[in-house]
Amino acid sequence: MKRRRFLESLSKSALVLPLAELLAPRSDTLPFEFLDVTASAGLLSPTSFGAVGRNRYLLETTGCGVAFFDYDDDGWLDVFLVNGWRLEGFPDGARPSNRLFKNNRDGTFTDVTRQAGLECSGWGQGVCVGDYDNDGHEDLFVSYWGQNRLFRNNGDGTFSDVTAKAGLLTERPRWSSGCAFLDYDRDGHLDLFVANYLREPDKAPLPEAGPCLYKGLSVACGPSGLPGDGNLLYRNNGDGTFRDVSEQAGIGGTRGRFGLGVLVLDFDDDGWPDVFVANDSAPSSLFRNNRDGTFSDVAAENGCAYSADGKAQAGMGVAAADYDGDGWLDILKTNFSADSVTLYRNLKGEGCEDAAFPAGLGRNTRWLGWGCGFLDADNDGWPDAFLVNGHVYPEVAQLEDDAGYAQPKLLYRNLGNGRFEDVSARAGAAVTRPLAARGCAFGDFDNDGDVDVIINAINAAPQLLRCDARGAGHWLKLRLIGTKSNRSGIGARVRVRCGKRSTIDEVRSGGSYYSHSDMRLHFGLGRARQADLVEIRWPSGVTESFKDVPADRLIVAREGQGIVRSQRFPPA
Repeated sequence: MKRRRFLESLSKSALVLPLAELLAPRSDTLPFEFLDVTASAGLLSPTSFGAVGRNRYLLETTGCGVAFFDYDDDGWLDVFLVNGWRLEGFPDGARPSNRLFKNNRDGTFTDVTRQAGLECSGWGQGVCVGDYDNDGHEDLFVSYWGQNRLFRNNGDGTFSDVTAKAGLLTERPRWSSGCAFLDYDRDGHLDLFVANYLREPDKAPLPEAGPCLYKGLSVACGPSGLPGDGNLLYRNNGDGTFRDVSEQAGIGGTRGRFGLGVLVLDFDDDGWPDVFVANDSAPSSLFRNNRDGTFSDVAAENGCAYSADGKAQAGMGVAAADYDGDGWLDILKTNFSADSVTLYRNLKGEGCEDAAFPAGLGRNTRWLGWGCGFLDADNDGWPDAFLVNGHVYPEVAQLEDDAGYAQPKLLYRNLGNGRFEDVSARAGAAVTRPLAARGCAFGDFDNDGDVDVIINAINAAPQLLRCDARGAGHWLKLRLIGTKSNRSGIGARVRVRCGKRSTIDEVRSGGSYYSHSDMRLHFGLGRARQADLVEIRWPSGVTESFKDVPADRLIVAREGQGIVRSQRFPPA
C-alpha cells in the first residue's frame, strides 16, 4: 500500500474518533456467548497430523481443514473433517481416516464415514464443496500431499471416488493445499482451483542437518529457499470430467509462492470471480479474471501483495466481507507470529490498503494465525471477525517466553464505524481456551439463527463452538439454487437492504484455511423485522430482487423462479 494511503486511512479512522468514544466504558455483557459443545455433540474423533512433541519435516506442520455442508440435503449442516498421517506410521496399525458426521438434528452427530464410502487415509490437507455435475447433490474435493481426491455425492447418502474418471489424477505427487470450486467462465459448470505448496517436501533438511532455528531451538526447515509449486486450474467440461487449463489461463505461471489459503471473490464487482491466494513467506496473489478465460496476477499493483510496510508475509487463512459497509468486499488474512493480521480494505475496485491497524486488528502479534472468517455473532448487520491460532513447532512448549503451541482463538466485534473491538475474553471460555488449531468453518449447525464455528486441530479432537445469542438482532438466511447458473449458486452476489443501509455477501466454496463454510448466506438485520430489499445477482448475469422479506427465517430462491420457500427455523 502507498504510504500516503496508509496515512490517510489512519486520519480517517482511529485518529479522528472523539476522545469520549475512545474512552467510553463498554459493557462486559455481550448479547451472545460461544460454548464448547464438542463432547455432547459426539465429535471426539481426533485428527492425527505429524509427530507429537517434535516435528522433523515442514509437512508435519500445516494440519487439516474442515467443512460444514449438508451432504444429505435435509436442511441441517453435517461435518466433514480432513485427517492426516505420521511419517513414522502408527504402532497399532491404525489408519486415520477423514470423517463424515451426520447431523442428528438434536445437537448431536453420528459418524457415518464408512457407510458413506469416505474412508480415506493419507496426508490430507484442504476441503471444498460444490455440485460439479449439477445433479442437486453437493460433492467433495479433498487436497493431499500425494494425490488429490474428488468424491461424487451419489444422492443416497454415499459417495464415490471419481478422481480418475474426472481426469484429476496428477502426473506426480503434489503438495496441494487450499482449494475452491468456482465458475470462472460462467458457463454454468463449476471449475476447480487448487493451490500448491512445496514440490518435494520430503527432501527438506532435517532439524539435525539444517541450520533452521526458532528462538534457539532446532526446528523443521522451510519454506524459504525450497522449491515452491504452481497453482492448478481445472475447467469443467460439462460431462463429469475436468481439463487442466492452468498454463493457458495464466494460473500455473506463478510458481514458487507456497500457496496456502484460497479465497474466491468478485473483488472488482464486475460479475466475474477473482481468486486471492495467501502465500507463505512470499507475496500474496490476486488473480483478476480477464473475462476471456485468462487471469492476471494484479496483487502488487492493487496493494494486496504485501504488508502495509511493503514486506512479504507468511499468509495462512483468508476471508472476505464488506466490513465497513461501503458495498465492496474486503479481504482478511492471517499470518505468522510476530506479525499482525492483514485487512485489505477494498478501495472500490481501484486497489486496496492494509487497514488492520486503523481498524483495531493489528495490535495482537503474539499468536500464529490459521483459519479465519467473518460472522455476525450478534446479528447487528456488521460482520465480526473470528480467528484461530496455534504454533507450527510443538517444541515451543520448552520456551517460557513463547505463546505456546496451543493458542487461544480471537473474536473481534465490529463496532460499525470501521473499527473492531477485541471481545475474546468476554465471548466465553471456549474462545480463549488454547488449541493447536488449523482449519475452521462457519455455519448454523443447530438452525437457531446464529452462526457457529467448527475447528480442526493438530493431534487432538476438533472443537465445535455453539453460538448462543441472547437478545441479539434479527436475521435472514438465504439458500440459492442455480438453474442457468451452477446448481450450488457459487459466485452469486446478494445485497440485503434495511432502511438506508445495505450489506453484501457472495456464495463461495472453500476459504478460511483449508476449509469450507455453510453456503447458505447469513445476514444480521439488527432491529429490523424485515429486509426491505433482497437483490440476487446470479453468475449467469440474471438479477432478481424481492421486497419486504420477513426476518428470522430461511429463504430458498431458485434462479428464474424467485423465492420458492420461506421457512421459519428450526425446520420441521
